[in-house]
Amino acid sequence: MQIVLFPGQGSQSKGMGAELFERYADWTSEADAVLGYSIRELCVDDPRNELGLTQFTQPALFIVNALMYRARLDDGGAKPDFVAGHSLGEYNALLAAGCFDFTTGVRLVKERGALMGRVSGGGMAAVIGLEPEKIQTVLFASDEGRRVDVANFNSFEQTVIAGPRPDLDAVKPALEAAGARMVIPLNVSAPFHSRYMREAQNEFDRFLQGFKFAAPAIPVISNVRARPYEGDMVRATLAEQIGNSVRWLDSMLYLLEQPDPTFEEVGPGQVLTKLLKQIQKRAKR
Repeated sequence: MQIVLFPGQGSQSKGMGAELFERYADWTSEADAVLGYSIRELCVDDPRNELGLTQFTQPALFIVNALMYRARLDDGGAKPDFVAGHSLGEYNALLAAGCFDFTTGVRLVKERGALMGRVSGGGMAAVIGLEPEKIQTVLFASDEGRRVDVANFNSFEQTVIAGPRPDLDAVKPALEAAGARMVIPLNVSAPFHSRYMREAQNEFDRFLQGFKFAAPAIPVISNVRARPYEGDMVRATLAEQIGNSVRWLDSMLYLLEQPDPTFEEVGPGQVLTKLLKQIQKRAKR
């Protein structure tokens, strides 16, 4: 089974996609028209230091992922049997599966990035070296912890939590006492993929009402459910994704159960490949 994975926010880097914008001038001009600025300038030169800002990161990464996948197909790559994407990368998985066209995808991620970028207050932290179940036990054990959500179940070794910053600080000693090697604050503007994003989720749900989505032509693994999308659930699932956990660990465990799975990351960097290696190492025990 050929499985393609698309990375999400955090994989962006200055210079990404440089060789693809001229190769695919049609999509580049379509993106510029939707965004109102030069996507090539943002990704390659980043003259205003905007690439790390959510409202710019999300369209930039979606577009570069999409160009890289188009190039992969044009260069003879086989159509995958499954696709999955981490958070923002899920939009690339849905594009690859034919649920919407490229221009629609740019419109979607532009709005998603703008809504998520407007949320302020709160933060996120990566918990390293402590199993997800133990992290949840620690969080449930205190008032501060119960105000913190698990945002990303990334691997057995890496979990991201989100919530008010004072509560994140308060739970750090308990997590370390339970065995976490590190609890690292992340440089983000808001507690993404948590209950604190529900207002943005509701706004995005209203925005999505103006779109029609096709059923996936290739199975797409949902971040929210860690199982393939149901054909008529694209709109609802995309809205839910903003305010709910990214179940990446369970998604990869599901895909590892498929016959002879072969994974390929399509996008800048190797973040998902590294997470997959962690998961595979532990799953084989």
